[in-house]
Amino acid sequence: MSLPFKPHIAKLPAYKPPVVPPGLARVVDLSSNENPLGPSPKAVAALQAAASTVHRYPDASAQDLKAALADKHGLSTDNVAVGNGADEWVLLLCLSMLNPGDEMMMARGSFISYWLRGAEMGAKVVQVPLRNHVHDLDAMLDALTPATRIVFCCNPNNPTGTIVEPRAMERFLARVPDRVLVVLDEAYYEYADGPGYFQSLEHVRAGRKNLVVLRSFSKVYGLAGLRVGYMLAHEAVIDYMERARPPFNVNRLAQVAALAALQDKEHVQRSLEANEAAKQFFYRELSALGVPYIATYTNFVAIDVGCEGRQVSGPLLERGFVTTALDAWGVPNHVRFSFGTTEENEAFVEVLQQVLHL
Repeated sequence: MSLPFKPHIAKLPAYKPPVVPPGLARVVDLSSNENPLGPSPKAVAALQAAASTVHRYPDASAQDLKAALADKHGLSTDNVAVGNGADEWVLLLCLSMLNPGDEMMMARGSFISYWLRGAEMGAKVVQVPLRNHVHDLDAMLDALTPATRIVFCCNPNNPTGTIVEPRAMERFLARVPDRVLVVLDEAYYEYADGPGYFQSLEHVRAGRKNLVVLRSFSKVYGLAGLRVGYMLAHEAVIDYMERARPPFNVNRLAQVAALAALQDKEHVQRSLEANEAAKQFFYRELSALGVPYIATYTNFVAIDVGCEGRQVSGPLLERGFVTTALDAWGVPNHVRFSFGTTEENEAFVEVLQQVLHL
């Protein structure tokens, strides 16, 4: 007798992190889009102070953190839910909204987790190609069917770093049926926020029911290892999703650190300034090498390597730099790498030049 494995899960690939060759004197991970400045000093101090309390369960609803997020974004706590990274909300949204045979839509060339989570539910994942490395919202509208339940839009997009023009997003939201949930994944929004970036929370504040915004503490706040993300949405959606959320899903130290990080505006500003300097450095160096790149609104950049991505990411790994080949993501012949420290960035350019034989 065989175990009752679900076939649509059994055929999915298991996550396998890059295997670092033994014997390397130094390994620089530029594959996960982390903050090279590290966490906020205030968050570290808060963690140290709270370390002796880990025998207690965390606040099951993260009320203090929810209140701080609501205050920051001009919302009610009824519009906020906190998760074990924004990726947990991707999973829980798919779990809560999709039945086998339903359709979930995303861009071909966007965050691969959407595809994995939708496929786990037995849904049909419809992937609409990017246009010039940007979500083609008109094509996504044309691809909607009566079976469509969720549309994921990553803005800024991982892995291309591009953003959707605000007017295009406004047109999209005006035309998408009310029965379709639009999920805007804004994990990198701090790097893009400004006049040219779509202001999604205006729609949440206005009471739009079929819009969910996901954000994260893993990027500019430098708390990737603690896994804290949050969802902003209409109170009816939050109320429904709280029924799917496991209690104690955000651990005690993560809540403490996130709350302190929110208050450290100086660290966020330093992180944004360092990121902009790194971006301009890579723009100059890649242009000098003749390596095409996609202009980015994030803390990473995708480059066109002119061949299958792993033919470049593999040799980079052998030389101590972990990057991400994007062929499986739907962006063929591209490699994505995060911005590191100044010293790491300079060393990476030298190794990249060697690998590409430039």
